Amino acid sequence: MWLRLCVVLLWVFAGMAFAADASRPQSEIPNGALLVARPGLRDPNFRQTVVLVTQRPDGSTVGVILNRPTELELAPLLPELPAEQYHDALYFGGPVLRQTVVAVFESETTPETSAFHVLKGVYMSMRKEILGQLLEHDGGRYRLYLGFSGWAPGQLESEFAREGWYLLPADPQAVFRADTRGLWEELVTRAVGPRAEAKH
Repeated sequence: MWLRLCVVLLWVFAGMAFAADASRPQSEIPNGALLVARPGLRDPNFRQTVVLVTQRPDGSTVGVILNRPTELELAPLLPELPAEQYHDALYFGGPVLRQTVVAVFESETTPETSAFHVLKGVYMSMRKEILGQLLEHDGGRYRLYLGFSGWAPGQLESEFAREGWYLLPADPQAVFRADTRGLWEELVTRAVGPRAEAKH
């Protein structure tokens, strides 16, 4: 069981980057994945959630919850930025630093300011410089979150051992889906589908 778990985690957080240029810094290699809460997960922070995660070079894992839109306004949180231009929903990203705004955004080039490379052309950052650029320029897709989710090295592995999560590859369609209602149910079905078919 433990060996299989390690193989799965290595595949998601390292193996998926095999097509990337090996000469690139570790922080620039995309290694995003989706954590899909199992129906039995009762933690109110993550019950029925889909979390986009990426692993940091130190072995910790960070991410944002994709399917918890809020009715909060962005402008009071970022008074120094042109936040009134943002008209989309502000999402709850996780229980860590709930007053911090985190952006997940598309970019054809590597951002000059620190950002996590999650997928090909998709990054995650909480830097004010990046937030300002996104709000000022009507360009690629992006979504903003309040707070983020985080796991210390080894913590997420223990949650997998307790069968708290399904693990699926991430893709931009899920990340930037316009209406996230039903996303969790669809991904749970995708995660258990092959297993259910194998029993017949």
